[in-house]
Amino acid sequence: MTNLEKYNTAFMETFDITEEQLNSDLVYQSVEAWDSVGHMQLIAALEDAFDIMFDTDDIVDFSSYDKGKEFMTKYEVEL
Repeated sequence: MTNLEKYNTAFMETFDITEEQLNSDLVYQSVEAWDSVGHMQLIAALEDAFDIMFDTDDIVDFSSYDKGKEFMTKYEVEL
């Protein structure tokens, strides 16, 4: 599984969405499951999948599918 596939899987499994929904329109609270609890579940899923620990500021600023991709490069994860 590629890093992009792992990244996408974290979103799809956490929010129970399809791959077609993974685009620039996917932002915090754009799907019902992406609330504050879902946000922390997503962060945990990504941390587990990539063996990383997000900084608190990054968790707060992780506001979209695309923004998350930017943060992954900060943690040396190429998507």
